[in-house]
Amino acid sequence: MIKGFKEFLLKNSVLALAVAVIVGGAVGKVVSSLAADIIMPLIGPLIPGGNWRAATIEFGKKIGADGKEVVNTINIGTFLGSVVDFLIIAIVVYVMTKMLLKETPAPPPRPSKTCPRCKETVALDATRCKFCTSDL
Repeated sequence: MIKGFKEFLLKNSVLALAVAVIVGGAVGKVVSSLAADIIMPLIGPLIPGGNWRAATIEFGKKIGADGKEVVNTINIGTFLGSVVDFLIIAIVVYVMTKMLLKETPAPPPRPSKTCPRCKETVALDATRCKFCTSDL
């Protein structure tokens, strides 16, 4: 039963998916810190206002029931921050996947030769061409 379960995990790439989910979750905090603490302080001075994650777009003001002014905003900085975090996480997961899961090379083609009459490819040990039936 254990052997069958192990074959199921390896055959259906379930184990690789489980590892990817666990590693992705564990790396999430590191990548968020990389984005917030290292990359964004370098990009922040280039952006007007500096704290771009707090950027908002105001699209309407009104007086509330208590007499105070209420401003409607779209939190564009929060959205852009989430997009940047996603892109960084996607790049890290891609690089890790490429490093850990090496692709197996394609098997070499079977040795063959060309028929001198019809120029078709036939097996190397063939004595008669299967296309034109000439002797090789």
